[in-house]
Amino acid sequence: MATGESTVQWRPERNALTTPETYIARYIPKGVVGYAQLATGYVQKHPTCDQELAEDVMEGMTEEILEQLINGYQVTLKNGFTFRLSFTGRLKHPDDPLSSVEEILQVRIYASHPFVERLRQSVTLERLPPSEKLPLITSTVDTVRKLDDFLNPIGALRLTGNDLYFDWEDHGGECVLEGTRSGRTVQTRFVQVTAGEVTFLPDIPTQDNPWNNEYRLSISTHYTEHGTLRTGIYSRKLRTPLTVVLNADTGILTGSAASPYVMVTGTGGSVAGEEAVRIQVVLNLHEGFLLFNLLDMHEDGVEGETVKMTANGPLTLTGFAGSALSSLGLTVNDFDALRDMIRNDYSGRLVDVLYVQPGV
Repeated sequence: MATGESTVQWRPERNALTTPETYIARYIPKGVVGYAQLATGYVQKHPTCDQELAEDVMEGMTEEILEQLINGYQVTLKNGFTFRLSFTGRLKHPDDPLSSVEEILQVRIYASHPFVERLRQSVTLERLPPSEKLPLITSTVDTVRKLDDFLNPIGALRLTGNDLYFDWEDHGGECVLEGTRSGRTVQTRFVQVTAGEVTFLPDIPTQDNPWNNEYRLSISTHYTEHGTLRTGIYSRKLRTPLTVVLNADTGILTGSAASPYVMVTGTGGSVAGEEAVRIQVVLNLHEGFLLFNLLDMHEDGVEGETVKMTANGPLTLTGFAGSALSSLGLTVNDFDALRDMIRNDYSGRLVDVLYVQPGV
């Protein structure tokens, strides 16, 4: 990461207006530069110019731009900036009088396209840590299946981020998996713990119902010997695989609810032996419908055909090329709750891993 005078600094900040929680990149100015500093920089590049003269010229240019705007002109500086006036407010009728100048007159300043392009081509960004130092988990991946945010009972979960290190052996912090309905376990089987990466074999707490397969992940640590315990919570939720036996009703695609939003029904499914697949539901944010389909176990892999749902009811998903699962029958029990969960907690896309077994 670049550091120094030639960089533009920014830091991630929580965006309180979004659900689920997201972050914005906040520009952090290093300071404020005025006429004196601009003149100094100009003189260093043009030693024949006098410092005082350079300042006078810059101040004079500002006054000249103001005068041209007062006279009703737009000022355009080639490859630099455009200064123009604009009005705010509305008129109900074309012959209505304007409000006072103080209320309606604004000055707009725009950077030219060449200026912006030169800036973008030359700038180097420097990321600063959050204003309050906290463990920041930016991603998780199962090291066996290579799937993001998948909590595999027989795999290892690798976290990446910033300021993650904690001393779990001397009780200097902890890593916790907590079910969104019930259950909480402090993790103890670590492969690696560094500031940028943590890998562990997950000890997954059992929840009240088999379809409650949603978990929160957090890391807590002390950054100094007597410092306050700081906790960082991963912004996305993790999900464990679900075992589905055909010809037996099984709940899937649910959060912490006491009743499943979707059921794999007792009829309408066929599989040749045990098969691992993923089921995906995507929300159309504009029209509110849901698209269901089956996926293989690889990111950006093979997909089955999508089925559109707009309300509660049955549906049948077909398998995909190379899958032993030819079809899977489902019933949507609570369309509204499923849609709201996908919108609020999963950024419009929910995926469950299913281990499908033949029925008896």
